[in-house]
Amino acid sequence: MTDYFSDETGLEVRMGNIVLKNPVITCSGTFASGIEYSKFYDVSVLGAITTKSFSLERMAGNLPPRICETSSGMLNSIGLQNEGIDYFINEQLQEAKKLGVEIIPSIFGRDLDEFKKIAYKIKNIEEEIIAVELNLSCPNVAEGGIAFCASAEQVGNIVAATKEILHTGIIVKLSGHYNNISETASAAKKYGADAAAVINTIPATAFDIETCKPKLGNITGGLSGPAIKPVALLKVFELAKENIIPIIGIGGIMTWQDAIEFIIAGASAVGVGTANFIYPECGRDILQGIKQYMRRKNIGDIKMLKGIAISNIIKG
Repeated sequence: MTDYFSDETGLEVRMGNIVLKNPVITCSGTFASGIEYSKFYDVSVLGAITTKSFSLERMAGNLPPRICETSSGMLNSIGLQNEGIDYFINEQLQEAKKLGVEIIPSIFGRDLDEFKKIAYKIKNIEEEIIAVELNLSCPNVAEGGIAFCASAEQVGNIVAATKEILHTGIIVKLSGHYNNISETASAAKKYGADAAAVINTIPATAFDIETCKPKLGNITGGLSGPAIKPVALLKVFELAKENIIPIIGIGGIMTWQDAIEFIIAGASAVGVGTANFIYPECGRDILQGIKQYMRRKNIGDIKMLKGIAISNIIKG
């Protein structure tokens, strides 16, 4: 059988202006900037690394405890702790580039003005990155703390403002908490976004029955891991059916089988998140599993798999 993957030609993914050598990327907040994980395996095999989300200035985050395990999942309430975008640009970017991997910095602001200020800083390193992720699941302080992605208008405004400054690829990270993904994805596409990352964590909580107190210092947090996979898969499937914008499927991907399921449901690429905390080499192993699956099925191009479940449902 022909080896389609000696140079990964059959694994290339195109999402607007973003070109990945393969569909496996890491989710923001789960892989830092890849530097620490490079001690476990050659992270350059990945399609891209999405950094943790950076703000304009350093943020301390929420009070501990910040993480707790749940049934088939994990709750986190980090509170977007980070050292600020200048730290990434001045301290981490060059070290990450030495790893030979494509970098997608994730950014967020408290309001539109902060998004623009960060974008101007990113402009100075634009040639060293493959795309920027706009974390639109974070709270909009100017609008009372509701997430930016709760409003299609806000999504459109941020994407439009960012595109005026940057020429690199734009990814919008959307939440499954709102029933407006089609509207927000459409607004993002209209104003120049290349892809949508779907979904972010789901709001949830947990309590300690011995102390009768919340297990998280912030009371609520974001649920991730296998527990949310069916929810994420449905959101990806429903959005893919509308063929609005290329999708990065995120939510509970632990194995190559999970990744394939998201791709046949319509995702162009997949984001690996919580699994990185459980076994650091999961991104590499998921990619290898995808390759072996495609060889076994004699599929020469990953695009042949994308959305095949949608086609089969239409065919009956």
